[in-house]
Amino acid sequence: MSLIIRNLQKAIPVRRVPLRERIEQLRCILGVQNFDLGVICVSNKYIRHLNWTYRGKNSFTDVLSFPFHENLKAGELPQPCTQDEYSLGDIFLGVEYIYQQCLENKEDYNSILTVTVAHGMCHLLGYKHSTKADWQQMYEKETQILLELSRLSGTNFQPLTKNHF
Repeated sequence: MSLIIRNLQKAIPVRRVPLRERIEQLRCILGVQNFDLGVICVSNKYIRHLNWTYRGKNSFTDVLSFPFHENLKAGELPQPCTQDEYSLGDIFLGVEYIYQQCLENKEDYNSILTVTVAHGMCHLLGYKHSTKADWQQMYEKETQILLELSRLSGTNFQPLTKNHF
């Protein structure tokens, strides 16, 4: 199924070809390559607006995920009944915020962008990190998929939620 990557901001460059390759690898690792997925790169202003509108938080963030299948338990794959239900949902990346964090932490922006998408995909599949138990489950899943992605790509990706709790 389709993978749509849209860049709605102009402040930070987004290398779509390598990002698309990594996302396609993540989709295969997670077994969701038959589901549509949208990845939208947005500005700080846009991500703050979404964060305020949907989470009541007036702040920038790195990623917001909007699952098509809202009631999945962590690790469950969607069970579509019709062709129209073959969608995971959308991931919004606050690329300005991600870039600023990478500068502050001396991290590679393109690698962190990939890891942030992996984090967002976990959210689309029902993983959360609002409690320590949820965080542990999500951290283990992120570690598993990023380890496999690292093996396939010859890189070393680490989960975002490493120091969450």
